[in-house]
Amino acid sequence: MKKTMLFLMLIFTLVVMAACGQKDGAKEEKSTDKKVLTMATSADFAPFESRDPSGKVVGFDIDLANAIADELGYKLEIKDMKFDGLIGALQAKRVDMVLAGMSATEKRKQNVDFSTAYNHSGEMFLTKKGSSIKTIDDLKGKTVAVQLGTIQEEGAKTLQKKVDFTLKPLDNSTTLIQELVTGRVQVAYLDKSVATGYMKEQGLAGFDDPTSSSPGMAVAFPKGSNLVGDVNKALQKLEENGKLKELKDKWLKDQQ
Repeated sequence: MKKTMLFLMLIFTLVVMAACGQKDGAKEEKSTDKKVLTMATSADFAPFESRDPSGKVVGFDIDLANAIADELGYKLEIKDMKFDGLIGALQAKRVDMVLAGMSATEKRKQNVDFSTAYNHSGEMFLTKKGSSIKTIDDLKGKTVAVQLGTIQEEGAKTLQKKVDFTLKPLDNSTTLIQELVTGRVQVAYLDKSVATGYMKEQGLAGFDDPTSSSPGMAVAFPKGSNLVGDVNKALQKLEENGKLKELKDKWLKDQQ
C-alpha cells in the first residue's frame, strides 16, 4: 500500500513539474515577442506606397518603415487609410507613426511631431501629351486636381493668388490621374516622384513647379512621442550603412 501511495505521489509530482515547466516556457516565449509598432499610410501614392496585384501594401515608405522597425526591435503593423485622415489618427493616438510621403510643413508641425527628413522630391504639374499648358501662367482658366490634405493642395492654393485657376481636391492620386486622362481636369499637381511614374505609365506630359520649396518628407508622430529620437537615430544609421540609398535606388531611381 505504501509503495502504491509513493508511486502515485511521484506521478503527481512529475505532472505538476511538467505543467510548471510548460507555463514557464510560455512566459519565456512571450517575453521574446517583439512589441508592435503601428504605422498608418495611404496606399495610393506609388512609388512610396501602393498595393501590388495581390493586395499587399508595398513601396519605398513601407520598406523604410520595416527597416526602422527592425533597427528598433519592433514588429511593424500597417494601417491603410485616406491621406486626409492621417493627422487625425496620430492626434487620437490610434497609430504610433505615419509614413506616407508626408512633407513636414510648418502647418502640420502645429499638430504632430516629425523626424528628420528622409527624402526631397519637389512638385510637378501633369498634363495630357500635346497640351498647350507648359508653364504656371498657362494654368489660367484651367482646372487643377490635387489630393486632399497634401502639400500640393496647400501649394496650389498659394498659386491661385497669382494665377486664376479652378482647384479640384480629390481623395487620392489614382482619381487625379483618371480625371486628367478622361479630360475632366486639365492638370494634376503631384509630388514629382509620383508624377514621374504616372508619366511613364499613362504617356502623360508635365513640367516642374519652379516655385516649390518642399520641406522634405518625414515620419510623423503624435505630439510628444518618445519615438521621435529613436527613429531619428535609426534613420541616421540607415543613411550611414547605405540602406537608405539602397531603398532609394530600388524605388526612386528616376529622381536621383
